Amino acid sequence: MIKQPTEIALMAEAGRLLAQVFHRLDGLPLQGRSTLEINDFVERMIVDELQARPASKGQYGFPFVLNASIDDVVCHGVPQAEDVLRNGQIVNLDITLEKNGYIADSSTTYLVGDVAYPARRLVQSTYQAMWKGIAAVRPGARLGDIGHAIARHAREHGYSVVKEYCGHGIGREMHEEPQILHYGHPGTGMVLQEGMVFTIEPMLNQGKPAIRSQPEQWPVYTRDRKLSAQFEHTVAVTGTGVRVLTLRPGETPLCAVD
Repeated sequence: MIKQPTEIALMAEAGRLLAQVFHRLDGLPLQGRSTLEINDFVERMIVDELQARPASKGQYGFPFVLNASIDDVVCHGVPQAEDVLRNGQIVNLDITLEKNGYIADSSTTYLVGDVAYPARRLVQSTYQAMWKGIAAVRPGARLGDIGHAIARHAREHGYSVVKEYCGHGIGREMHEEPQILHYGHPGTGMVLQEGMVFTIEPMLNQGKPAIRSQPEQWPVYTRDRKLSAQFEHTVAVTGTGVRVLTLRPGETPLCAVD
């Protein structure tokens, strides 16, 4: 669970490379592209350009390098040639990358073309909620502090938090201990220690938090068919606070980071 400085340095390199992928996607026009086309674009960049491994491919039998979750898809959206992104949609792209044996994990919800204000507000609030969780990370804090900060922000803005999925420890394996819930009570749960590395990845729904899934567990939808958004960063607990290992070039942190 506790990573040594040499391990965190390797994870930071994986995070830096993954941040480059998202930086490239930030400038890629998404409207009119299929989610499978985006998947193939990302795979070529990770493998050919960055000389890394797309860690999601083959994990749990998943055959793609990313999840592409459109509109009311909460998570685990499957890239498809027929899913061509249309003006006004939102899409979460969730990508993992392994380099030198260590994995980084991040996701962003993108606006496709001209998106209506209610959807834009959900996306913005979800991004802010992630940063509220990151701001709670420091040695001596507790896991419940992270979840409480996220859920309070969601509630204050009129959104619900999906409870079935959570952040997770990460390192040589994609999913390690501890689990990082996006709801909770302050002052409860495991005490954070320097060297812990995990993801914070809240999923906020416009409507109720209830979800529905297919028998094979992907994709996962909102039960009321209202929109869902998600953002994710991989973070490390430092001696004085938090370091965001997947921070993208040009991305401005919404809290103090190391």
